[in-house]
Amino acid sequence: MSTSVTREDIVAGRTSLGIEFGSTRIKACLIGPDPTEVIATGSHAWENRFEDRRWTYALDDVWAGVQAAYADLVTRVRERFDVTPETFGAIGVSAMMHGYLAFDADDRLLVPFRTWRNTSTGPAAAELSDLLGINIPLRWSIAHLHQAVIDEEPHVAEIRHVTTLAGYVHSRLTGEKVLGVGDASGMFPIDPETRDYDQSRIDRYDARVAGLLPAGLRSLLPAVRVAGRPAGALTEAGAALLDPAANLRPGAVFCPPEGDAGTGMVATAAVAPRTGNVSAGTSIFAMVVLERPLQSRHHEIDVVTTPAGDLVAMVHCNNGASELAAWAGMFERFAAASGSPLPADAVYDVLFREALAAEPDAGGLLAYNHLAGEPIAGTDEGRPLFVRTPDSRFTLGNAVRAQLYGVFGTLALGMRVLEGERVAIDRMFAHGGMFRTAGVAQRFLAAALGAPVAVGDTASEGGAWGIAVLADYLSHSADLVLDDYLQQRVFAGSPVDVAAPDAGDVAGFASYLDRYDAGLAIERAAVAALS
Repeated sequence: MSTSVTREDIVAGRTSLGIEFGSTRIKACLIGPDPTEVIATGSHAWENRFEDRRWTYALDDVWAGVQAAYADLVTRVRERFDVTPETFGAIGVSAMMHGYLAFDADDRLLVPFRTWRNTSTGPAAAELSDLLGINIPLRWSIAHLHQAVIDEEPHVAEIRHVTTLAGYVHSRLTGEKVLGVGDASGMFPIDPETRDYDQSRIDRYDARVAGLLPAGLRSLLPAVRVAGRPAGALTEAGAALLDPAANLRPGAVFCPPEGDAGTGMVATAAVAPRTGNVSAGTSIFAMVVLERPLQSRHHEIDVVTTPAGDLVAMVHCNNGASELAAWAGMFERFAAASGSPLPADAVYDVLFREALAAEPDAGGLLAYNHLAGEPIAGTDEGRPLFVRTPDSRFTLGNAVRAQLYGVFGTLALGMRVLEGERVAIDRMFAHGGMFRTAGVAQRFLAAALGAPVAVGDTASEGGAWGIAVLADYLSHSADLVLDDYLQQRVFAGSPVDVAAPDAGDVAGFASYLDRYDAGLAIERAAVAALS
């Protein structure tokens, strides 16, 4: 592998380390002085748990997982350069947005981590949306906090700090209770002028819960930082926590911790108005940077921000590619059982190519990927379904195309709302593992959105690389705003494959989506009937 990075760069710490906690994988990514050059990556698989009717991750798994991912990265660096990293120029932490981590005065976790995937906050979200005059989604941290207040949960009286997963990991590594503005915008609404929590809405909330919380809301939330501002340094305790082998020295500066939505925007250079990106993993969401505020409040749309604090319309769906992966896993097992085993990527490639030859409307088939509740669809729980009528054309290609369309179905319902708001999109960028098979999921997404979809070399790297780039940006923010930095230093000349919407696919997906929307009644009936 050719590289411009030298052993001396590693020793001197002329590198940036990004760590991201995705929904199924914790990943570490190390880049060199040229942020486009990935020196090494490390990863560790993990899964959420459904315990006491809540989706959660154990905090012990957070640390075991990040230590494993970091050790994997160090091993790969050592193999290439015969040196063990002892420091980095900058470090960044990213994780799944939203959710609820509440701590007492001694930083003890009060209740198990409640992730973005939980949909138990309906009463709180509805009340807050009316109180604050902005859509407050079920998964936002303030919705989880207020639901705990409404339910009079005993731990509320002990709360002294509430944060997200990225904020929690960052605080343990640096001692600083801060959060990047993009991740903070999934905790509580942000004022686009101050690029901080909206004080007028803070005041409204404090008045609503007077006497019910132990302190004012602002004092319970992390401080907000925009991209390019330092957010602490690696402490001795943090270094030992990240690297139990004790080779890592304290002192590396940290960028503000961010959510996966923000790092996805960075990883696709989609931080300027009229640009957007789609991230597909366990969840799927679209981010569109706005030229102006939305005219109306919509339950399908979150208003969040870029890591620089610019307003973004977010269409977030709890269910992404997990059901598609389950189907691919079944075919992988069939291949193995038949005596002709195929690796997972090859299985995806075969299935996706078959979908290309299928009927544009998937032959009348329907697939619902709802493993968890889906607020846009109006469901509190998930029931994955594959549905056909007697006259549907039940072929392998149509079945796979229906599954791929199903990944984008709820997202497309939300994007219809942005069309009604006349939000302009010049181009959408896509990233996530399902886009590794060139030209298939990308083409169907273009049909679903009715807009060109671009995929670059970073499509499967995603947020770990994106947060490493934000860490590198610390040393350039005095001279360049974030978009200029990305365009000039990161993406200048980068190869990008663009798929324009195909007229036949657009018509086919529109027909599919009409059936999908009507068929949501089946999904709701399944939730009611199958406990």
